[in-house]
Amino acid sequence: MTTILILVILVVPLLIIAGFLIGTYNRLISLRNRFKNAFAQIDVQLKRRYDLIPNLVETAKGYLKHERETLERVVAARNAAYAASQRAAANPADGGAMRELSAAESSLGGVLGRLLAVAEAYPDLKANQNMLSLQEELTSTENKVAFARQAFNDAVMVYNTARETFPSNMVAGMFGFQGAELFTVERPEEREAPKVSFS
Repeated sequence: MTTILILVILVVPLLIIAGFLIGTYNRLISLRNRFKNAFAQIDVQLKRRYDLIPNLVETAKGYLKHERETLERVVAARNAAYAASQRAAANPADGGAMRELSAAESSLGGVLGRLLAVAEAYPDLKANQNMLSLQEELTSTENKVAFARQAFNDAVMVYNTARETFPSNMVAGMFGFQGAELFTVERPEEREAPKVSFS
């Protein structure tokens, strides 16, 4: 009888500890997968925007013959942002890739804003139906990116909180769960969708 009692005293705590480790590990995996999925939603919207930009540049090219440098900057910024998004999509938990994407997106937002501002000076371009349609789609996509970014940042916050709080921080440390980086906006003007005027 005492042997069974000693065995129970030794085994029950081990089972409790094993259950805690397994449960915490699985919860961290679930939260990590949730923020990776949230980034996939951002990625879908970013790709849509990257696909719209060449059409926008092509439409504007016929009207903005003297603004070649602006158009080239838009294309270069789009390509840099696309490359950064590919690196971030490969591993959304990589803080360096997320910071690079954030910087590239800020730069793209700036040159797109300049393109739209320059377009305002060309009445024929402003009235072009294709340009109006592309601007409307771009604005809609920007809003979707903003919502997807918020969902991603919320998922990252929940994951990081779970990873850093006691006692799950011990499991995170044992199994190498790294912190995730928020997808932040570097420039204040990028915090708002580009203003599109149809007048």
